[in-house]
Amino acid sequence: MKIQYLGTAAAEGWSAVFCTCDACKKARALGGKNIRTRSQAVIDNAILLDFPPDTYLHVLRDNIPLEAIGSLFVTHSHQDHFYPTELLMRGEPYGHNPGAKVLTVYGNDKVEAAYKAALGLNDSPTLISQIQFKRVEPFEAVSVDGGYVVTPLAANHAKDEECLIYLIEKEGKRILYAHDSGNYPDETWEFLKGKPLDLVSLDCTNVEFPDGNYHMGIPDNRKAKERLAEEGCVGEDTLVVINHFSHNGKLMHDEIVEVVKEDGFLVSYDGMMVEI
Repeated sequence: MKIQYLGTAAAEGWSAVFCTCDACKKARALGGKNIRTRSQAVIDNAILLDFPPDTYLHVLRDNIPLEAIGSLFVTHSHQDHFYPTELLMRGEPYGHNPGAKVLTVYGNDKVEAAYKAALGLNDSPTLISQIQFKRVEPFEAVSVDGGYVVTPLAANHAKDEECLIYLIEKEGKRILYAHDSGNYPDETWEFLKGKPLDLVSLDCTNVEFPDGNYHMGIPDNRKAKERLAEEGCVGEDTLVVINHFSHNGKLMHDEIVEVVKEDGFLVSYDGMMVEI
Protein backbone atom coordinates (compact mmCIF):
# COMPACT_ATOMS: atom_id res chain seq x y z
CA MET A 1 0.00 0.00 0.00
CA LYS A 2 0.98 3.60 -0.61
CA ILE A 3 -0.20 6.48 1.54
CA GLN A 4 0.18 10.06 0.38
CA TYR A 5 -0.17 12.88 2.87
CA LEU A 6 -2.08 15.59 1.01
CA GLY A 7 -2.49 17.95 3.95
CA THR A 8 -0.57 17.88 7.24
CA ALA A 9 -1.84 20.83 9.30
CA ALA A 10 -4.40 21.30 12.02
CA ALA A 11 -7.62 23.27 11.53
CA GLU A 12 -6.08 26.68 10.89
CA GLY A 13 -3.48 25.52 8.37
CA TRP A 14 0.13 26.63 8.58
CA SER A 15 0.62 29.44 7.97
CA ALA A 16 -2.79 30.15 9.47
CA VAL A 17 -5.05 32.20 7.26
CA PHE A 18 -5.35 35.30 9.48
CA CYS A 19 -2.25 34.80 11.59
CA THR A 20 0.81 37.03 12.00
CA CYS A 21 2.57 35.01 14.73
CA ASP A 22 6.30 34.38 14.38
CA ALA A 23 5.76 30.73 13.40
CA CYS A 24 3.45 31.71 10.56
CA LYS A 25 5.69 34.52 9.37
CA LYS A 26 8.67 32.15 9.36
CA ALA A 27 6.74 29.44 7.49
CA ARG A 28 5.69 31.94 4.80
CA ALA A 29 9.27 33.13 4.43
CA LEU A 30 10.79 29.63 4.25
CA GLY A 31 8.04 28.01 2.18
CA GLY A 32 8.51 24.40 1.05
CA LYS A 33 7.68 21.77 3.67
CA ASN A 34 6.73 24.47 6.16
CA ILE A 35 3.55 25.33 4.25
CA ARG A 36 0.87 22.93 5.44
CA THR A 37 -2.75 22.59 4.33
CA ARG A 38 -5.61 20.97 6.24
CA SER A 39 -5.33 17.26 7.07
CA GLN A 40 -6.08 14.69 4.37
CA ALA A 41 -4.50 11.51 3.00
CA VAL A 42 -5.12 9.04 0.19
CA ILE A 43 -4.23 5.34 0.02
CA ASP A 44 -3.38 3.88 -3.40
CA ASN A 45 -5.60 6.54 -5.02
CA ALA A 46 -8.44 4.27 -3.87
CA ILE A 47 -9.34 5.35 -0.33
CA LEU A 48 -9.60 8.99 0.70
CA LEU A 49 -9.15 9.84 4.37
CA ASP A 50 -11.03 13.01 5.34
CA PHE A 51 -12.35 15.77 3.10
CA PRO A 52 -11.16 19.24 4.20
CA PRO A 53 -11.73 22.61 2.49
CA ASP A 54 -8.31 22.17 0.85
CA THR A 55 -9.33 19.07 -1.13
CA TYR A 56 -9.53 21.05 -4.38
CA LEU A 57 -5.98 22.33 -3.92
CA HIS A 58 -4.77 18.79 -3.20
CA VAL A 59 -6.39 17.48 -6.40
CA LEU A 60 -4.66 20.16 -8.46
CA ARG A 61 -1.27 20.05 -6.75
CA ASP A 62 -0.89 16.27 -6.51
CA ASN A 63 -2.91 15.22 -9.57
CA ILE A 64 -5.34 13.13 -7.52
CA PRO A 65 -7.91 11.32 -9.73
CA LEU A 66 -10.83 12.14 -7.47
CA GLU A 67 -13.38 10.79 -9.93
CA ALA A 68 -11.78 7.33 -9.65
CA ILE A 69 -11.95 7.14 -5.86
CA GLY A 70 -14.95 5.24 -4.54
CA SER A 71 -14.40 5.37 -0.76
CA LEU A 72 -14.11 8.36 1.57
CA PHE A 73 -13.64 7.65 5.28
CA VAL A 74 -14.20 10.64 7.55
CA THR A 75 -12.74 10.76 11.05
CA HIS A 76 -15.17 13.34 12.47
CA SER A 77 -17.38 16.27 11.57
CA HIS A 78 -15.06 19.21 12.31
CA GLN A 79 -14.85 21.28 9.15
CA ASP A 80 -11.08 20.85 8.71
CA HIS A 81 -11.79 17.13 8.27
CA PHE A 82 -15.18 17.24 6.57
CA TYR A 83 -16.34 20.07 4.29
CA PRO A 84 -19.39 18.46 2.68
CA THR A 85 -20.67 21.36 0.56
CA GLU A 86 -17.78 20.68 -1.82
CA LEU A 87 -19.38 17.31 -2.56
CA LEU A 88 -22.19 19.17 -4.37
CA MET A 89 -19.71 19.94 -7.14
CA ARG A 90 -19.64 16.25 -8.13
CA GLY A 91 -22.98 16.39 -9.98
CA GLU A 92 -24.00 18.00 -13.27
CA PRO A 93 -23.64 20.74 -14.41
CA TYR A 94 -20.76 21.44 -11.99
CA GLY A 95 -18.89 18.25 -12.76
CA HIS A 96 -18.95 16.27 -16.01
CA ASN A 97 -17.62 12.84 -15.08
CA PRO A 98 -19.37 10.08 -17.03
CA GLY A 99 -18.29 6.67 -15.82
CA ALA A 100 -17.02 7.94 -12.49
CA LYS A 101 -17.35 5.61 -9.52
CA VAL A 102 -20.13 6.16 -7.04
CA LEU A 103 -18.49 7.83 -4.06
CA THR A 104 -19.39 6.24 -0.73
CA VAL A 105 -18.84 8.48 2.28
CA TYR A 106 -18.32 6.62 5.56
CA GLY A 107 -18.61 8.29 8.94
CA ASN A 108 -20.35 8.66 12.28
CA ASP A 109 -23.75 10.17 13.07
CA LYS A 110 -22.53 13.78 13.10
CA VAL A 111 -20.76 13.31 9.79
CA GLU A 112 -24.01 11.89 8.44
CA ALA A 113 -25.95 14.91 9.71
CA ALA A 114 -23.48 17.29 8.03
CA TYR A 115 -23.66 15.24 4.83
CA LYS A 116 -27.46 15.39 4.79
CA ALA A 117 -27.47 19.12 5.51
CA ALA A 118 -25.16 19.70 2.56
CA LEU A 119 -27.27 17.56 0.25
CA GLY A 120 -30.25 19.68 1.26
CA LEU A 121 -28.63 22.42 -0.83
CA ASN A 122 -28.22 20.18 -3.88
CA ASP A 123 -29.61 21.42 -7.20
CA SER A 124 -27.90 18.84 -9.41
CA PRO A 125 -30.11 16.27 -11.17
CA THR A 126 -27.32 13.67 -11.16
CA LEU A 127 -25.68 13.97 -7.76
CA ILE A 128 -27.91 11.50 -5.92
CA SER A 129 -26.83 8.76 -8.34
CA GLN A 130 -23.14 9.57 -7.84
CA ILE A 131 -22.81 9.68 -4.08
CA GLN A 132 -24.06 7.81 -1.02
CA PHE A 133 -23.49 7.69 2.74
CA LYS A 134 -22.91 4.69 5.00
CA ARG A 135 -22.79 4.95 8.77
CA VAL A 136 -19.92 3.18 10.48
CA GLU A 137 -19.58 2.05 14.08
CA PRO A 138 -16.40 1.58 16.12
CA PHE A 139 -14.82 -1.88 15.74
CA GLU A 140 -17.16 -2.96 12.92
CA ALA A 141 -15.04 -3.67 9.83
CA VAL A 142 -16.05 -2.51 6.35
CA SER A 143 -14.87 -4.20 3.13
CA VAL A 144 -14.45 -1.89 0.14
CA ASP A 145 -13.46 -2.26 -3.51
CA GLY A 146 -9.86 -3.22 -4.13
CA GLY A 147 -9.61 -5.79 -1.35
CA TYR A 148 -9.34 -3.33 1.54
CA VAL A 149 -10.80 -3.88 4.99
CA VAL A 150 -11.27 -0.69 7.01
CA THR A 151 -12.08 -0.80 10.70
CA PRO A 152 -13.17 2.34 12.57
CA LEU A 153 -11.72 2.58 16.07
CA ALA A 154 -12.73 4.85 18.93
CA ALA A 155 -10.72 8.05 19.18
CA ASN A 156 -10.27 10.50 22.07
CA HIS A 157 -10.99 13.89 20.58
CA ALA A 158 -14.34 15.59 21.25
CA LYS A 159 -16.74 15.40 24.18
CA ASP A 160 -19.82 15.76 21.99
CA GLU A 161 -18.92 13.35 19.17
CA GLU A 162 -17.85 9.74 18.75
CA CYS A 163 -14.74 10.54 16.72
CA LEU A 164 -12.92 7.80 14.85
CA ILE A 165 -9.50 6.68 13.75
CA TYR A 166 -9.07 3.98 11.10
CA LEU A 167 -7.21 0.71 10.66
CA ILE A 168 -6.77 -0.03 6.94
CA GLU A 169 -5.74 -3.55 5.88
CA LYS A 170 -4.93 -5.19 2.57
CA GLU A 171 -3.05 -8.38 1.71
CA GLY A 172 -1.45 -8.64 5.14
CA LYS A 173 -0.43 -4.97 5.35
CA ARG A 174 -1.85 -2.65 8.02
CA ILE A 175 -1.97 1.13 8.37
CA LEU A 176 -3.28 2.85 11.50
CA TYR A 177 -4.38 6.39 10.61
CA ALA A 178 -4.95 8.12 13.95
CA HIS A 179 -6.03 11.76 13.57
CA ASP A 180 -7.41 13.58 15.59
CA SER A 181 -6.92 11.82 18.91
CA GLY A 182 -5.17 11.94 22.21
CA ASN A 183 -4.39 8.74 24.11
CA TYR A 184 -6.76 6.08 22.79
CA PRO A 185 -9.67 4.68 24.80
CA ASP A 186 -9.14 1.32 26.50
CA GLU A 187 -11.32 -0.52 23.99
CA THR A 188 -9.15 0.71 21.11
CA TRP A 189 -6.00 -0.47 22.84
CA GLU A 190 -7.65 -3.82 23.46
CA PHE A 191 -8.63 -4.14 19.79
CA LEU A 192 -5.12 -3.29 18.58
CA LYS A 193 -3.37 -5.73 20.93
CA GLY A 194 -1.34 -8.31 19.03
CA LYS A 195 -1.96 -6.77 15.59
CA PRO A 196 1.38 -5.92 13.93
CA LEU A 197 1.24 -2.59 12.10
CA ASP A 198 3.30 -1.64 9.06
CA LEU A 199 2.65 2.09 9.42
CA VAL A 200 1.27 4.19 12.26
CA SER A 201 0.28 7.80 11.66
CA LEU A 202 0.13 9.70 14.95
CA ASP A 203 -1.40 13.09 15.71
CA CYS A 204 1.24 15.70 16.60
CA THR A 205 -0.85 18.86 16.77
CA ASN A 206 0.95 20.28 19.80
CA VAL A 207 4.46 19.48 18.48
CA GLU A 208 6.80 19.81 21.51
CA PHE A 209 4.00 20.33 24.02
CA PRO A 210 2.11 17.37 25.52
CA ASP A 211 -1.65 17.06 25.38
CA GLY A 212 -2.87 13.49 25.73
CA ASN A 213 -6.52 14.36 25.72
CA TYR A 214 -7.91 15.61 22.39
CA HIS A 215 -4.64 15.74 20.45
CA MET A 216 -1.03 14.69 20.92
CA GLY A 217 2.40 16.26 20.96
CA ILE A 218 5.80 14.64 20.64
CA PRO A 219 5.85 13.54 24.33
CA ASP A 220 2.50 11.79 23.73
CA ASN A 221 3.79 10.28 20.47
CA ARG A 222 6.67 8.70 22.37
CA LYS A 223 4.29 7.22 24.92
CA ALA A 224 1.98 5.95 22.18
CA LYS A 225 4.85 4.27 20.36
CA GLU A 226 6.02 2.64 23.58
CA ARG A 227 2.51 1.36 24.34
CA LEU A 228 2.09 0.10 20.77
CA ALA A 229 5.35 -1.80 21.12
CA GLU A 230 4.19 -3.31 24.42
CA GLU A 231 0.95 -4.43 22.77
CA GLY A 232 2.82 -6.15 19.94
CA CYS A 233 1.79 -3.61 17.29
CA VAL A 234 5.07 -1.86 16.56
CA GLY A 235 8.40 -3.48 15.74
CA GLU A 236 11.70 -2.53 14.17
CA ASP A 237 10.21 -2.41 10.69
CA THR A 238 7.13 -0.35 11.56
CA LEU A 239 7.10 3.15 10.10
CA VAL A 240 5.87 5.71 12.62
CA VAL A 241 4.79 9.00 11.07
CA ILE A 242 3.87 12.13 13.00
CA ASN A 243 1.35 14.41 11.33
CA HIS A 244 -1.32 17.11 11.84
CA PHE A 245 0.74 20.07 13.08
CA SER A 246 -0.46 23.37 14.52
CA HIS A 247 1.41 26.67 14.18
CA ASN A 248 1.04 26.92 17.97
CA GLY A 249 3.70 24.20 18.09
CA LYS A 250 6.07 26.81 16.67
CA LEU A 251 8.78 24.55 15.19
CA MET A 252 9.53 24.48 11.47
CA HIS A 253 9.69 21.18 9.59
CA ASP A 254 13.47 20.73 9.82
CA GLU A 255 13.39 21.65 13.51
CA ILE A 256 10.79 18.95 14.18
CA VAL A 257 12.92 16.45 12.25
CA GLU A 258 15.87 17.32 14.49
CA VAL A 259 13.85 16.94 17.71
CA VAL A 260 12.61 13.44 16.81
CA LYS A 261 15.68 12.04 15.05
CA GLU A 262 16.43 9.69 17.95
CA ASP A 263 12.81 8.49 18.02
CA GLY A 264 12.84 7.26 14.44
CA PHE A 265 9.69 9.21 13.59
CA LEU A 266 9.01 10.30 10.02
CA VAL A 267 7.80 13.91 9.95
CA SER A 268 5.06 14.34 7.38
CA TYR A 269 4.81 17.19 4.92
CA ASP A 270 2.28 18.03 2.24
CA GLY A 271 2.64 15.66 -0.71
CA MET A 272 4.79 13.09 1.13
CA MET A 273 4.39 9.55 -0.19
CA VAL A 274 5.16 6.45 1.88
CA GLU A 275 5.00 2.87 0.64
CA ILE A 276 4.78 -0.23 2.80
